[in-house]
Amino acid sequence: QVQLVESGGGLVQPGGSLRLSCAASGSIFSIYAMGWYRQAPGKQRELVATITMGGNTNYADSVKGRFTISRDNAKNTVYLQMNSLKPEDTAVYYCNAFVPATRTDYWGQGTQVTVSS
Repeated sequence: QVQLVESGGGLVQPGGSLRLSCAASGSIFSIYAMGWYRQAPGKQRELVATITMGGNTNYADSVKGRFTISRDNAKNTVYLQMNSLKPEDTAVYYCNAFVPATRTDYWGQGTQVTVSS
């Protein structure tokens, strides 16, 4: 089992920045990759960025050059630095961890990000 706890969401003006954090606990050794997904009202959940335990990253085209995913292995924490935020980035952001041995996706509770003036 893996538990994920997110923090760092909030209200920010267009052009501003936020940093999301996701702390993992439990069977950390079994995780292959962690990432961030988001879901806006009336839309499907979509991938934002992922990072493997080997450090390989992947980004949605809509956030490339603005968002950066990183991890701190000592703290079992993954971060999402979001810069140049736009109103269309408004969504609930969910942390994800994938365990290949059981083909299981674990999810955090979600954190609201609102970009508005």
